Amino acid sequence: MKLDEVIEYTKNIIDEELRNLLKNKRGYQEKIFESINYSLFTGGKRLSPILLLKTCEMFSGDYKNAIPFALAIEMIHTYSLIHDDLPAMDDDDFRRGKLTNHKVFGEAIAILAGDGLLNLAFETMINHTLQNSRTIEEYSRHIRAMDEIGKYSGVDGMIGGQVVDLLSNDISMDEDKLLFMYKCKTAALIQASLVAGTILGGGNDEEIEDMRKFGLYIGLAYQIRDDILDEEKDRAVQKLTYLSYNSIREAENKISELSDKAINILESYKDKDTEFLEKLTYTLINRKY
Repeated sequence: MKLDEVIEYTKNIIDEELRNLLKNKRGYQEKIFESINYSLFTGGKRLSPILLLKTCEMFSGDYKNAIPFALAIEMIHTYSLIHDDLPAMDDDDFRRGKLTNHKVFGEAIAILAGDGLLNLAFETMINHTLQNSRTIEEYSRHIRAMDEIGKYSGVDGMIGGQVVDLLSNDISMDEDKLLFMYKCKTAALIQASLVAGTILGGGNDEEIEDMRKFGLYIGLAYQIRDDILDEEKDRAVQKLTYLSYNSIREAENKISELSDKAINILESYKDKDTEFLEKLTYTLINRKY
Protein backbone atom coordinates (compact mmCIF):
# COMPACT_ATOMS: atom_id res chain seq x y z
CA MET A 1 0.00 0.00 0.00
CA LYS A 2 1.02 3.61 -0.54
CA LEU A 3 1.93 5.74 2.49
CA ASP A 4 -1.40 7.59 2.57
CA GLU A 5 -3.28 4.28 2.30
CA VAL A 6 -1.33 2.78 5.23
CA ILE A 7 -1.97 5.91 7.29
CA GLU A 8 -5.70 5.86 6.51
CA TYR A 9 -5.97 2.12 7.21
CA THR A 10 -4.20 2.44 10.57
CA LYS A 11 -6.15 5.58 11.46
CA ASN A 12 -9.43 3.72 10.87
CA ILE A 13 -8.31 0.97 13.26
CA ILE A 14 -7.53 3.56 15.93
CA ASP A 15 -10.86 5.33 15.40
CA GLU A 16 -12.79 2.07 15.63
CA GLU A 17 -11.00 1.04 18.83
CA LEU A 18 -11.61 4.46 20.38
CA ARG A 19 -15.32 4.19 19.57
CA ASN A 20 -15.44 0.70 21.07
CA LEU A 21 -13.77 1.98 24.21
CA LEU A 22 -16.34 4.74 24.67
CA LYS A 23 -19.51 3.05 23.44
CA ASN A 24 -22.37 2.41 25.84
CA LYS A 25 -21.04 4.99 28.29
CA ARG A 26 -24.12 6.16 30.11
CA GLY A 27 -25.15 7.59 33.47
CA TYR A 28 -25.77 10.89 35.16
CA GLN A 29 -22.34 12.05 33.91
CA GLU A 30 -23.25 11.34 30.27
CA LYS A 31 -22.50 14.94 29.28
CA ILE A 32 -18.77 14.38 29.77
CA PHE A 33 -18.78 11.48 27.30
CA GLU A 34 -20.52 13.71 24.79
CA SER A 35 -17.80 16.32 25.31
CA ILE A 36 -15.00 13.75 25.06
CA ASN A 37 -16.39 12.27 21.85
CA TYR A 38 -16.80 15.73 20.35
CA SER A 39 -13.07 16.43 20.61
CA LEU A 40 -11.80 12.90 19.95
CA PHE A 41 -13.53 12.72 16.59
CA THR A 42 -12.92 16.10 14.98
CA GLY A 43 -10.67 14.90 12.17
CA GLY A 44 -7.37 14.43 14.00
CA LYS A 45 -4.49 12.94 12.00
CA ARG A 46 -3.71 10.31 14.69
CA LEU A 47 -0.01 10.78 13.93
CA SER A 48 1.29 9.81 17.37
CA PRO A 49 -0.73 6.59 17.81
CA ILE A 50 0.07 5.58 14.23
CA LEU A 51 3.77 6.04 14.98
CA LEU A 52 3.43 3.89 18.08
CA LEU A 53 1.72 1.06 16.23
CA LYS A 54 3.98 1.09 13.18
CA THR A 55 7.13 1.23 15.34
CA CYS A 56 5.91 -1.74 17.36
CA GLU A 57 5.23 -3.55 14.09
CA MET A 58 8.72 -2.70 12.82
CA PHE A 59 10.30 -4.45 15.80
CA SER A 60 7.89 -7.34 16.32
CA GLY A 61 5.98 -7.81 13.07
CA ASP A 62 2.63 -7.08 14.74
CA TYR A 63 1.02 -4.29 16.74
CA LYS A 64 -2.18 -5.79 18.15
CA ASN A 65 -0.86 -5.84 21.72
CA ALA A 66 0.11 -2.15 21.46
CA ILE A 67 -3.33 -0.81 20.48
CA PRO A 68 -4.39 0.20 24.05
CA PHE A 69 -1.21 2.27 24.36
CA ALA A 70 -1.89 3.95 21.02
CA LEU A 71 -5.40 4.83 22.22
CA ALA A 72 -3.89 6.27 25.39
CA ILE A 73 -1.51 8.47 23.40
CA GLU A 74 -4.40 9.84 21.35
CA MET A 75 -6.48 10.50 24.47
CA ILE A 76 -3.56 12.35 26.07
CA HIS A 77 -3.07 14.37 22.89
CA THR A 78 -6.77 15.28 22.74
CA TYR A 79 -6.92 16.26 26.42
CA SER A 80 -3.97 18.61 25.84
CA LEU A 81 -5.76 20.26 22.92
CA ILE A 82 -8.97 20.77 24.91
CA HIS A 83 -7.02 22.43 27.71
CA ASP A 84 -4.77 24.43 25.35
CA ASP A 85 -7.86 26.00 23.77
CA LEU A 86 -9.26 27.26 27.08
CA PRO A 87 -9.45 31.02 27.75
CA ALA A 88 -6.80 30.70 30.49
CA MET A 89 -4.40 29.11 27.99
CA ASP A 90 -4.39 29.90 24.23
CA ASP A 91 -8.02 31.11 24.20
CA ASP A 92 -9.01 29.65 20.82
CA ASP A 93 -12.53 29.59 19.40
CA PHE A 94 -11.94 27.03 16.65
CA ARG A 95 -9.98 23.81 16.17
CA ARG A 96 -9.89 21.96 12.85
CA GLY A 97 -12.69 24.17 11.58
CA LYS A 98 -15.05 23.41 14.45
CA LEU A 99 -15.88 25.29 17.63
CA THR A 100 -13.53 24.37 20.44
CA ASN A 101 -14.80 22.18 23.24
CA HIS A 102 -15.37 24.94 25.78
CA LYS A 103 -17.34 26.96 23.22
CA VAL A 104 -19.79 24.08 22.88
CA PHE A 105 -19.89 22.59 26.38
CA GLY A 106 -18.64 25.42 28.60
CA GLU A 107 -15.32 25.79 30.37
CA ALA A 108 -16.14 23.56 33.34
CA ILE A 109 -17.15 20.54 31.26
CA ALA A 110 -14.19 21.11 28.90
CA ILE A 111 -11.77 21.03 31.84
CA LEU A 112 -13.38 17.87 33.18
CA ALA A 113 -13.38 16.26 29.70
CA GLY A 114 -9.63 16.88 29.47
CA ASP A 115 -9.14 15.49 32.97
CA GLY A 116 -11.30 12.50 32.09
CA LEU A 117 -9.31 11.73 28.94
CA LEU A 118 -5.99 11.89 30.78
CA ASN A 119 -7.27 9.56 33.48
CA LEU A 120 -8.91 7.22 30.97
CA ALA A 121 -5.62 6.98 29.07
CA PHE A 122 -3.90 5.48 32.10
CA GLU A 123 -6.92 3.37 33.04
CA THR A 124 -6.77 1.86 29.54
CA MET A 125 -3.06 1.05 29.73
CA ILE A 126 -3.25 -0.29 33.28
CA ASN A 127 -6.27 -2.47 32.55
CA HIS A 128 -4.56 -3.93 29.48
CA THR A 129 -1.40 -4.58 31.50
CA LEU A 130 -3.30 -6.38 34.27
CA GLN A 131 -5.50 -8.40 31.92
CA ASN A 132 -3.04 -9.30 29.16
CA SER A 133 0.45 -9.66 30.63
CA ARG A 134 1.15 -13.37 30.22
CA THR A 135 4.79 -13.31 31.37
CA ILE A 136 6.95 -11.20 33.68
CA GLU A 137 8.80 -9.92 30.61
CA GLU A 138 5.58 -8.82 28.95
CA TYR A 139 4.35 -7.21 32.16
CA SER A 140 7.67 -5.35 32.44
CA ARG A 141 7.40 -4.06 28.85
CA HIS A 142 3.88 -2.79 29.45
CA ILE A 143 4.89 -0.96 32.64
CA ARG A 144 8.00 0.49 31.00
CA ALA A 145 6.00 1.78 28.02
CA MET A 146 3.46 3.33 30.37
CA ASP A 147 6.25 4.98 32.35
CA GLU A 148 7.70 6.57 29.20
CA ILE A 149 4.30 7.85 28.09
CA GLY A 150 3.69 9.31 31.55
CA LYS A 151 7.03 11.11 31.67
CA TYR A 152 6.75 12.59 28.18
CA SER A 153 3.21 13.78 28.99
CA GLY A 154 4.15 15.34 32.32
CA VAL A 155 5.92 18.33 33.83
CA ASP A 156 9.24 17.38 32.25
CA GLY A 157 7.55 16.90 28.89
CA MET A 158 4.39 18.21 27.28
CA ILE A 159 3.08 20.09 30.34
CA GLY A 160 6.50 21.62 30.98
CA GLY A 161 6.62 22.91 27.42
CA GLN A 162 3.20 24.51 27.80
CA VAL A 163 4.37 26.25 30.98
CA VAL A 164 7.31 27.82 29.14
CA ASP A 165 4.98 28.83 26.31
CA LEU A 166 2.56 30.52 28.73
CA LEU A 167 5.39 32.37 30.48
CA SER A 168 7.22 33.32 27.29
CA ASN A 169 6.03 36.94 27.52
CA ASP A 170 7.18 37.25 31.14
CA ILE A 171 10.60 35.58 30.99
CA SER A 172 13.69 36.39 28.97
CA MET A 173 13.26 34.01 26.05
CA ASP A 174 16.22 32.92 23.95
CA GLU A 175 16.82 30.20 21.37
CA ASP A 176 17.70 27.59 24.02
CA LYS A 177 14.40 28.15 25.86
CA LEU A 178 12.52 28.09 22.56
CA LEU A 179 14.09 24.75 21.58
CA PHE A 180 13.29 23.38 25.04
CA MET A 181 9.67 24.37 24.46
CA TYR A 182 9.70 22.70 21.03
CA LYS A 183 11.20 19.51 22.49
CA CYS A 184 8.47 19.38 25.11
CA LYS A 185 5.43 20.61 23.20
CA THR A 186 6.05 19.06 19.78
CA ALA A 187 8.65 16.32 20.05
CA ALA A 188 7.61 14.81 23.40
CA LEU A 189 4.51 12.87 22.29
CA ILE A 190 6.29 11.80 19.10
CA GLN A 191 9.16 10.46 21.23
CA ALA A 192 6.71 8.82 23.64
CA SER A 193 5.03 7.02 20.75
CA LEU A 194 8.25 5.80 19.15
CA VAL A 195 9.88 4.75 22.42
CA ALA A 196 6.75 3.00 23.72
CA GLY A 197 6.30 1.27 20.35
CA THR A 198 9.90 0.05 20.45
CA ILE A 199 9.52 -1.25 24.00
CA LEU A 200 6.24 -3.02 23.24
CA GLY A 201 7.80 -4.49 20.10
CA GLY A 202 10.61 -6.04 22.12
CA GLY A 203 13.37 -3.61 21.17
CA ASN A 204 16.55 -3.66 23.26
CA ASP A 205 17.95 -0.72 25.23
CA GLU A 206 20.13 0.51 22.37
CA GLU A 207 17.20 0.42 19.95
CA ILE A 208 15.01 2.26 22.45
CA GLU A 209 17.57 5.06 22.73
CA ASP A 210 17.97 5.18 18.94
CA MET A 211 14.25 5.70 18.50
CA ARG A 212 14.22 8.29 21.26
CA LYS A 213 16.75 10.31 19.26
CA PHE A 214 14.84 9.66 16.04
CA GLY A 215 11.69 11.09 17.63
CA LEU A 216 13.53 14.17 18.83
CA TYR A 217 15.00 14.83 15.38
CA ILE A 218 11.74 14.52 13.47
CA GLY A 219 9.80 16.40 16.16
CA LEU A 220 12.11 19.41 15.98
CA ALA A 221 12.28 19.30 12.18
CA TYR A 222 8.47 19.12 12.02
CA GLN A 223 8.13 22.21 14.23
CA ILE A 224 10.74 24.22 12.35
CA ARG A 225 8.95 23.35 9.09
CA ASP A 226 5.76 24.68 10.70
CA ASP A 227 7.56 27.91 11.52
CA ILE A 228 8.63 28.32 7.89
CA LEU A 229 5.13 27.58 6.58
CA ASP A 230 3.53 30.01 9.07
CA GLU A 231 6.22 32.70 8.76
CA GLU A 232 3.98 35.52 7.49
CA LYS A 233 1.15 34.78 9.91
CA ASP A 234 3.50 34.48 12.90
CA ARG A 235 5.37 37.68 12.01
CA ALA A 236 2.08 39.60 11.84
CA VAL A 237 1.29 38.73 15.48
CA GLN A 238 4.95 38.92 16.58
CA LYS A 239 4.99 35.27 17.62
CA LEU A 240 8.34 33.96 18.82
CA THR A 241 9.53 31.12 16.55
CA TYR A 242 12.73 29.53 15.27
CA LEU A 243 12.78 32.27 12.63
CA SER A 244 13.08 34.88 15.38
CA TYR A 245 16.69 33.74 15.75
CA ASN A 246 17.48 32.26 12.33
CA SER A 247 16.94 33.02 8.66
CA ILE A 248 14.74 30.81 6.49
CA ARG A 249 17.87 29.42 4.85
CA GLU A 250 19.36 28.55 8.24
CA ALA A 251 16.06 26.95 9.23
CA GLU A 252 16.00 24.87 6.03
CA ASN A 253 19.59 23.77 6.73
CA LYS A 254 18.61 22.76 10.27
CA ILE A 255 15.71 20.71 8.94
CA SER A 256 18.07 18.94 6.51
CA GLU A 257 20.54 18.24 9.32
CA LEU A 258 17.85 16.83 11.60
CA SER A 259 16.23 14.74 8.86
CA ASP A 260 19.61 13.30 7.82
CA LYS A 261 20.26 12.24 11.41
CA ALA A 262 16.80 10.66 11.61
CA ILE A 263 17.17 8.73 8.35
CA ASN A 264 20.67 7.55 9.34
CA ILE A 265 19.18 5.91 12.41
CA LEU A 266 16.60 4.06 10.32
CA GLU A 267 19.21 3.00 7.77
CA SER A 268 21.20 1.31 10.53
CA TYR A 269 18.40 -1.28 10.88
CA LYS A 270 19.30 -3.59 8.03
CA ASP A 271 17.05 -6.39 9.31
CA LYS A 272 13.93 -4.26 9.89
CA ASP A 273 11.28 -2.92 7.54
CA THR A 274 11.77 0.82 8.00
CA GLU A 275 10.03 1.89 4.80
CA PHE A 276 6.97 3.38 6.50
CA LEU A 277 8.97 5.52 8.93
CA GLU A 278 11.37 6.65 6.19
CA LYS A 279 8.52 7.73 3.91
CA LEU A 280 6.63 9.39 6.75
CA THR A 281 9.74 11.29 7.86
CA TYR A 282 10.26 12.63 4.36
CA THR A 283 6.58 13.61 4.05
CA LEU A 284 6.37 15.38 7.41
CA ILE A 285 9.59 17.31 7.05
CA ASN A 286 9.09 18.36 3.40
CA ARG A 287 5.38 19.19 3.53
CA LYS A 288 4.20 22.39 1.86
CA TYR A 289 1.13 23.07 4.04
